Amino acid sequence: MSNSAKPWTQPMPDAQFNIMRDILAAPSPVGLEGAMTYGVLKPYFDSFAPSDWHLHQFKGNAGVVLDTHPGRDDMFKVMIIGHADKIRMQVRSIGEDGKIWINTDSFLPTVLIGHEVKLFSEDPDASGSYRCIQGGTVEALGAIHFSDPAQRDGSKGIKKEQIYLDLQIHGENKKQQVLNLGVRPGDSIIFDRPIRPGFSPNTFYGAYLDNGLGCFVTAEVAKLIAEAGGTKKVRVLFAIASYEEIGRFGSRVLAGELKPDALIGVDVNHDYVAAPGIGDKRMQSLEMGKGFTMAVGSIASEQLNRIIASAAKKQDIPLQRDIVGVDTGTDGMAGVLASIDSAATSIGFPIRNMHTISETGNTQDVLAAIHALTHTLKALDALPDLQREFLDNHPRLDQASPLSHQGSDKPDGDTSDSDKPDSDKPDNAPANDKDKKAAKPKKAKK
Repeated sequence: MSNSAKPWTQPMPDAQFNIMRDILAAPSPVGLEGAMTYGVLKPYFDSFAPSDWHLHQFKGNAGVVLDTHPGRDDMFKVMIIGHADKIRMQVRSIGEDGKIWINTDSFLPTVLIGHEVKLFSEDPDASGSYRCIQGGTVEALGAIHFSDPAQRDGSKGIKKEQIYLDLQIHGENKKQQVLNLGVRPGDSIIFDRPIRPGFSPNTFYGAYLDNGLGCFVTAEVAKLIAEAGGTKKVRVLFAIASYEEIGRFGSRVLAGELKPDALIGVDVNHDYVAAPGIGDKRMQSLEMGKGFTMAVGSIASEQLNRIIASAAKKQDIPLQRDIVGVDTGTDGMAGVLASIDSAATSIGFPIRNMHTISETGNTQDVLAAIHALTHTLKALDALPDLQREFLDNHPRLDQASPLSHQGSDKPDGDTSDSDKPDSDKPDNAPANDKDKKAAKPKKAKK
C-alpha cells in the first residue's frame, strides 16, 4: 500500500481538522454535554448516516448512540465509545470583594492560574436558559509580591482553596455586582482555548483533547463505515457518553441499556517519553507520533485485542501496547461496571500535558486510531461466527509451547543502538553478533 493510500502517514486534511476543532470547542462540562452531543455531533451524524440508522437518546444524560441496525438484538453488537464531558471548575462562593471562589475539580491548581475561562450560568428569570460570561481569569495570589518566600522558591505550592475567578470587579457593592449577573454556587467554568496547529508538523494543542478526541474518532469511524456501505453481521453502536470524568457513570448506563457483545473505549493516553521527571519510574515508552495505543491488562479482552492488532498490522498502522494494570482508566470499563458480559478493551493516542490548557497531540496518531478501528470493524464483519469466535477462543496458557534462548541478533532493519555504544568499541571490532559472523573466515568447501 502506497503512502498516499495510508491517511495515517499524511497530514490531516484541513476540513477534517476543522471538524475535530469544532467538536473539541463545544462547551460540554460534566453534566452539561448537550453542546457537543446535540450541538455538534448530532448534526454531523445526520450529514452522513443512512436513513435506516438510528440515534438513541436518553432521559438522564445527554449521551447519544448512533446505531447501524436498530432493533437487531440477534446481531453481534460492538460499541465504540468516547466521552463528551469535560472536567470543569465550579463556583463555590462569592466574596464581598467580588472574588468568585471556585472548586478546581480534577485540575492541578497551579496549572489554572492566569488562564482565561468561560463561566456558564442559568438565567434565574428563565429556567433552562444559560448565559456565558467571558473575560475572567483564574487567580490565586494576585502577585508574586504577596506570596511568601517558600512559594517564591517553589518549595511551597498553591492549595485548591486559594483559587478564585477574577472578573475585574471594582467600585461599589462588588459582591452585588456578581450576584446581579445571576452567578450562583455550582455554575460551571471551563477553559477558553480552542485547539490550533502546533509548531512541529502534524501536532496541535489546546484545551480538552480529553476527550473530545475520542468523540471525534468515534464519529469519523462511523462516517467511514457509512461510506463503505455499512456492516452485514455486526451491529455497531457509535456511542458518546457523559459523566466519564467523575466515575464513568454515563458509559455504564449506555452499556447497561444496549448490552454490547464487545466494547472499545476511545480516550486520550499519556506520552510517557516526554513526561518530565518520571524517568526513574521506568514507565512504558508510549510516545506521541508513534501510533495509536491499545490497552493490555485489566479487563482487556485478548481475543478483541488480537483482532485489533491483526487489522492494524495488515494495514501497516502503527500500534503501541499500553500496560493498564487493574483498570483501563477509560470507558473501556463500562461493560464490567454495568455487569454486562462484553469483550472489552481501550484504544487511544498519547498526548502531553493532560488536564491542562495546553494538551498536545499528533494528528497522525488520531488518524491511525480512526483507521485501525474501521479495519477492525471490517475484520469482525468478515468472521463466520462472531459469538463462537469470542466464546471458544480464550487464551489457554496450559497449551503454551516451550521457548528457548533466541540469540542476540537483531531483526533485519532494526537500527536501534546496541547495548554498548560503537564509540566504546575498537575501530576494527564488529558492531554486533551478525557482524561477528560476517567477519569470520568462511570454511573451505570439501
